[in-house]
Amino acid sequence: MKVAIFTDTYVPQVNGVARTLKRWTGYLDKKRIPYRVYAPDVRSNEEYGDSIHRFNSVPFWLYPECRLALPNLMKIKRDLDVFQPDLIHIATPFNLGLAGLHFGKKMDIPLVGSYHTHFDQYLDYYKLSFLSPFVWKYMQWFHQPLKKTFVPSLHTKRELELHGFHKIELWQRGVDHHHFSPVQSDDRVRKHFKIDAPILLTYVGRLAPEKGLDTLMNVAKNLPHVMNKNIHWLIVGDGPLRNHLQSVAPQNMTFAGYQDGESLARIYASSTLFIFPSATETFGNVVLESLSSGTPVVAANAGGVTEIVNHGKTGLLCTPHDHNSFTQGIIELLSDQKRLASMRKQARQEALESSWEEIFEQLLRDYKDAIGEVKLASFA
Repeated sequence: MKVAIFTDTYVPQVNGVARTLKRWTGYLDKKRIPYRVYAPDVRSNEEYGDSIHRFNSVPFWLYPECRLALPNLMKIKRDLDVFQPDLIHIATPFNLGLAGLHFGKKMDIPLVGSYHTHFDQYLDYYKLSFLSPFVWKYMQWFHQPLKKTFVPSLHTKRELELHGFHKIELWQRGVDHHHFSPVQSDDRVRKHFKIDAPILLTYVGRLAPEKGLDTLMNVAKNLPHVMNKNIHWLIVGDGPLRNHLQSVAPQNMTFAGYQDGESLARIYASSTLFIFPSATETFGNVVLESLSSGTPVVAANAGGVTEIVNHGKTGLLCTPHDHNSFTQGIIELLSDQKRLASMRKQARQEALESSWEEIFEQLLRDYKDAIGEVKLASFA
């Protein structure tokens, strides 16, 4: 099997889609399955290797972490003619995704795609809701030729079915249990960020309107003083709201910027609670990473996150956009240390059930099914 992946976001860009695709190509390397990735160029000293083809790009105004590439169609065509992929996987519906769609149709290569982001919901946060019907019409047109559309959660599957999508398959997410682990808990986090408070509440993600950070800021300002004096907030990530958030943040809040590797793992494991107010998630990779680290989650009762957080067992699901609901949830957990300790154990235990190996094996089976029995016979 040979696979061509067309995506408008890929490492070293920092987002869930890019990281998932990087892990997937790592798995293909492990299985010695040849692949090509057609992705935007970014300013980086990272060596990409022969399998990664980069193209000049500009930021997508609605989501700068996803870039609009300026693909060289002749270059792509020459490479596809040489590589002769058995399958094209389109990860994003923008310029490179359109290129993948074009060549899949023109060269009669089976097409599959994945749906990662509720862009229509993002429009609500940018006062562009009137565009939502057009976004759905475009997405329906884009996905119609695909043999399969992969989604990360049952919630997303149901959402797409309501909008007339067909041939939808689950491609869930796993977590690196060794990297994101309770054993990563380390005093270096508090020392590095000069945190003296015994309670550490953490958020990890993009600093943008669609992440519900207005709710988080209201929670930070409305927790009871007797409790708040023992709390410090650590905000991990970057985005268009960072300057504004810093200007209105309380004194017990630190902005850590992007963190990855061991540093991010230590932050998760050293936190008391993970607070995630976003109501627009198709899955929520950061939520699963927190649970794997043994840190309970207080999250919005919306989207794919509801399939990760076991309410009352590994965290709490709160009313979206309601800072009072989040505030009461945090108070409830911080006031019951015995329950919090039980949640830490349960969070880790349930996260261990999310295995990348099993998830990727299923994706390979779905690939082979999309390619069809005729070509599949040649793999035997």
